[in-house]
Amino acid sequence: MQVQPATDADAAEIAATEAAAAASPWSRSAIEAFLDAPHAVALVARDGNEVVGHLLATAVADEGEVLTVAVRPAARRRGLARALLDAAEEAWRARGVRSAWLEVHERNGPARALYASLGWTEAGRRRAYYADGGDALVLERGLPPEGISRP
Repeated sequence: MQVQPATDADAAEIAATEAAAAASPWSRSAIEAFLDAPHAVALVARDGNEVVGHLLATAVADEGEVLTVAVRPAARRRGLARALLDAAEEAWRARGVRSAWLEVHERNGPARALYASLGWTEAGRRRAYYADGGDALVLERGLPPEGISRP
């Protein structure tokens, strides 16, 4: 498995992964538009030539935001989400990002555990944020300077 920047040619596979893995998947047209945005941080995880996971995020000024992370169900539990988040940190550092944000469903235990293991901490809550009425936990992560390891 390898993580690399996404290209326009990856849009269809990213959309397929979204459809297979996300509760509210992004459309292919939304992904294509995002990939062309100057603030986009877009990464894919490949198994051979197949995209099996992705991360779409932004980098604006000194802040980053994870918009979606998805891994196809058959490829889960292999460390791909962690690898995508690590690669996002590298991309953010290259753009001068010093803190990052994301939202996660309060009932998504596996994702919450992963984020906690990477040093993300709860900074707020968005009540009834998701279509099922669930709250979103707003998580924040300061990016340590190069050479400083995280928890």
